[in-house]
Amino acid sequence: MTARLIVMDIDSTLINQEVIDLLGEEAGVGEQVAKITERAMRGELDFKQALEERVGLLAGLDESVFERTFERVTFTPGALELVRSAHSKGWKVGVVSGGFHEVADKIVAAAGIDFCLANRLEVVDGKLTGKLAADIVTKESKLIRLLDWAVECGVDMAHTVAIGDGANDIPMIQTAGTGIAFCAKPKTREAAPFAIDERNLMLAMDIILRD
Repeated sequence: MTARLIVMDIDSTLINQEVIDLLGEEAGVGEQVAKITERAMRGELDFKQALEERVGLLAGLDESVFERTFERVTFTPGALELVRSAHSKGWKVGVVSGGFHEVADKIVAAAGIDFCLANRLEVVDGKLTGKLAADIVTKESKLIRLLDWAVECGVDMAHTVAIGDGANDIPMIQTAGTGIAFCAKPKTREAAPFAIDERNLMLAMDIILRD
């Protein structure tokens, strides 16, 4: 069996929600945050600037918000099946996200995923400061992590798979051996070699196994 690596975006791909939007709702600025998210995902705004603006709106939230937010997350149909199927073949699965480790780590544990790259939120005295605690995950860092994990797993790039929906997923989708736009924004769908327009991640397996 050929060794493979599947790398997915989290928000609106592995899960049905955008975690930053859920956090925005908890802060009472849900609509404002969601509008910025939508524009950033379409590639209309600089991702770094848009993320910093949204995170700033979360200042003052109690860190207990992470558990409440995770409880509202639902996996995309076929997501857990895709991970299980990949593992049954001896493949590795990673996620790269412009979301946050504080929620992403819970998602990864629940799904049994092998690798995770996400942002971190700064918390002081149990409250969110409205700032990020580390370098921002960008389209470039998503691509770099795909390349790094492929080397770590001993997987040839021709046997890597990248799945995502937003503009910041385009570089990894175009670089992977199999790049899939999943229920994606127009710009991402146009850039991807393959596209899935139905919210069922198991459909990716048909594309991956086509050769």
